[in-house]
Amino acid sequence: MTSPILTAVAWPYANGPRHIGHVSGFGVPSDVFSRYMRMAGNDVLMVSGTDEHGTAIQVQAEKEGLTPQQTADKYHRVIAEDLQGLGCCYDLYTRTTTINHRETVQELFRALHANGYVAVQREMGAISPSTGRTLPDRYIEGTCPICGYDNARGDQCDNCGNQLDPADLINPKSKINGETPEFVETEHFFLDLPKVAPQLAAWLDSREDWRPNVLKFSHNLLKEIRERAITRDLDWGVPIPLDGWRDAQMKRIYVWFDAVIGYLSAAVEWAKRSGDPDAWRAFWNDPAAKSYYFMGKDNIVFHSQIWPAELLGYNGQGAKGGAPGDLGVLNLPTEVVSSEFLTMEGKKFSSSHGIVIYVRDFLSRYQADALRYFISAAGPETSDSDFTWAEFVRRTNGELVAGWGNLVNRTASMIAKKFGEIPTPGELEDVDRALLDAVEAGFETVGNLIRHH
Repeated sequence: MTSPILTAVAWPYANGPRHIGHVSGFGVPSDVFSRYMRMAGNDVLMVSGTDEHGTAIQVQAEKEGLTPQQTADKYHRVIAEDLQGLGCCYDLYTRTTTINHRETVQELFRALHANGYVAVQREMGAISPSTGRTLPDRYIEGTCPICGYDNARGDQCDNCGNQLDPADLINPKSKINGETPEFVETEHFFLDLPKVAPQLAAWLDSREDWRPNVLKFSHNLLKEIRERAITRDLDWGVPIPLDGWRDAQMKRIYVWFDAVIGYLSAAVEWAKRSGDPDAWRAFWNDPAAKSYYFMGKDNIVFHSQIWPAELLGYNGQGAKGGAPGDLGVLNLPTEVVSSEFLTMEGKKFSSSHGIVIYVRDFLSRYQADALRYFISAAGPETSDSDFTWAEFVRRTNGELVAGWGNLVNRTASMIAKKFGEIPTPGELEDVDRALLDAVEAGFETVGNLIRHH
């Protein structure tokens, strides 16, 4: 049976071009999945866009002498062109600086607040001593107080997976200029994750087909779950839609809260563009619909904890109860499809250290199908994998050209030699039926593998 399928593809930051490590996690796998699901007769909606809020954009803007909006505009075009060149078939590729996205984010915020899952608290915020600017958690690194990992971020430790605050870190340093931040008391809105923890646990317990690494990591996140700040002292982001706050020039909803809402806002925008403003509901309100979220493993926490928590709170399905917002009861993810990391010649991709192959540079020399094939055949699906030029050449020449290419060439040559054209089909014989049955069985085998990622 066919059903509505939402392919929710991770939103790349609009602070620079994407490299092949990025698209090995979110770009190619999601596109292969969507193409198969469409071919199998499902109604597929594949959406994403550029993530354009947050300090990463502001830092890049300063480096280039641009405004944050100019920076977002520049890299939105660059990334969209790269994904188009790679052959990705989005139904809508949009951005988080649209009016539609802002309104959708504010709708979720208001409903979460009304249902009691968002409240004001005070915390210690990090400030850059040299600039006076707020340093959001992801721009502070130090030693994890739990496992001792040296490069833990101010929001979480990638080694042990625990949620952190910048003030928790041992020897915290700014990623921007290396200085030690100052901490001052500030007031922010927090998402009350413990109020949905039992429901999150029950939901995760019901997920049976997820990749084991994703499910294990997600369950581990619940052990240390706590409230998490969803606003920051910034002037670049979505305004807080409450009296007394909406006109505050230096208070904004922070990027990690608003970016995941992009999957919903993009579906709403797609529906408006299609001429049927309610078309998005088939993918979000229909219990029979399924949704698959594609990303790299560093984004698991936002898709298996934060986004489901926002949805549970919006639906009024957490411990504090509540009523669904104006958008109705929204579906939680069917599956979080996370890839591991693609390395390059044994080293982690790093634009700042020159260990990088940008998508557009790759496509200027090689066909998109060669890269798509390599990622599909040797990508980091369940464990880290390594890109080397030698292996890329071997797979391209040995498997694509000598294998598949030789089959196509021989078939076409024999047809041309014997018939001079594609022959008119005649009555099927037993040997023909056997061949068609084998092809159909192969389609089912491959399809099952794609469905289960």
